Amino acid sequence: MMASIALAPTMPPRRRRFNPEDRLLVSAGLYTSLALAIALPLFLMFLWSVADGWQPPNILPQSFTLSRWAGLLSDPGLATALTTSLLIAFTVTAATALIALPTAWAMARFPFRLKRLVEVFILAPVIIPGLVVAVGIGKLFLVLGLAYSTVGVIVVQIVGTLPLMIRLMSATFETIPDELIHAARSLGAGTVNIVLHIILPLSIPGLLAGGLMSFIGSFEEFDKSFIVGAPVVQTLPIKLYMYLDPYSMQLPLAAIVSFILLLPALVVFIIAGRIMRDDLMASGMGKI
Repeated sequence: MMASIALAPTMPPRRRRFNPEDRLLVSAGLYTSLALAIALPLFLMFLWSVADGWQPPNILPQSFTLSRWAGLLSDPGLATALTTSLLIAFTVTAATALIALPTAWAMARFPFRLKRLVEVFILAPVIIPGLVVAVGIGKLFLVLGLAYSTVGVIVVQIVGTLPLMIRLMSATFETIPDELIHAARSLGAGTVNIVLHIILPLSIPGLLAGGLMSFIGSFEEFDKSFIVGAPVVQTLPIKLYMYLDPYSMQLPLAAIVSFILLLPALVVFIIAGRIMRDDLMASGMGKI
């Protein structure tokens, strides 16, 4: 009798279910986390951008000024860096889409040997630290004459944006039914018509999602652009680094440039939240 009792399996403790009464506590924890992770750094950045001197032990600046905003916004160097960043970001986004579309279609629709190895190879620029990739490519670009040029910066940024675009587009193409393509062929549609009227319209959500992510990745990219392009090619992140130089650190100016860098990202992610499909993002991010 005692042996049977000793051998009886112990039941694991039951987990507590989420009740509607817990919403207040969960919401408070969520908003507190968001405030500490996002709102507080943004508030400190804003204070630095308008502070007219901020020395310890003062918790807040003693005086405020907008002169740094006016001076920096009127600086031709900042306008040039912003224009260069936007030009490079748009070019990188378009080139990434053109390269990723056929590659993603092949990865999604055609089985071939060593496919898993190819997928890992595509992920290599994401797995390897960007600084290591930039140093290796920078030496090659010096030989090819692409170093310290806008073309070289565009090419090196494409290396970093391609993996995510290929993964998202592969996930998108896998959701297109084969029966739809076969039906179009049976009705006499050629390859060009199938691509223009079936494949591209159905892949627009994935293409927009990948394009927005590529744009942000290019616009805020620093390490590869710095190694390959600086000081001849100056983008906004490189401009920000100059203000954060430990030998001549200018925190108020760096805070203003950070705000300028942040605005396009906020706009893009608001747009992305409206057009991205959750299942597409989960599939694209998790498919290996």
